[in-house]
Amino acid sequence: MVSELGGAQMSTLLESLPGIANVLRSPVADALVGVIRAAARLEEFELSDAEELVQYASRRGLLDEDEGVRILKEVEAAYQKRASRAADRAKQAKAKAKGPARKKAKKPAAKKARATKPAARKSATKKPAARKSPTSKGAKAKKKTRKK
Repeated sequence: MVSELGGAQMSTLLESLPGIANVLRSPVADALVGVIRAAARLEEFELSDAEELVQYASRRGLLDEDEGVRILKEVEAAYQKRASRAADRAKQAKAKAKGPARKKAKKPAAKKARATKPAARKSATKKPAARKSPTSKGAKAKKKTRKK
C-alpha cells in the first residue's frame, strides 16, 4: 500500500537529503521552468509543458476545462506551424548547400558618361576707376604758397 507524504514529512525529507529536492520536484514545477526558459529562448518550447500547466490550472479551478482545451488547441496549432516552417527552412538550406544550377552572372552595365556643362566662369568685377582729386592748378599753387 502506497502512502502519500504529508507537508511536514516532505520538508523533513528535503532537509535531510539536500539533493533529493531536484529528484522529487513536481511535474508542474518542471513545466513552469521549461516554459520560462522557452520564453527567454534558452530552450525550445515543449508542448508537454503547456499541457501540464493547463491541467494544473484546471485542477485548481484557475481555468475552466473548456478554456483549457481551447488554449491547448491554439498552442498546438502554433507549435505545428512553427515546426513546418522550421522544416521548410531546413529544406531550403539543404538545397542551397547542395548547389543549385548556377545562373549566368550579369555583367555590370557600363556607366554612361554624364553630359556636363562647362563650369560657369565668374565675371571679372571691375573696380571703379580711382577718381582724380578735384584739386585744380590754382589749389596747388595755393598749397605751395602756404608752405613758404
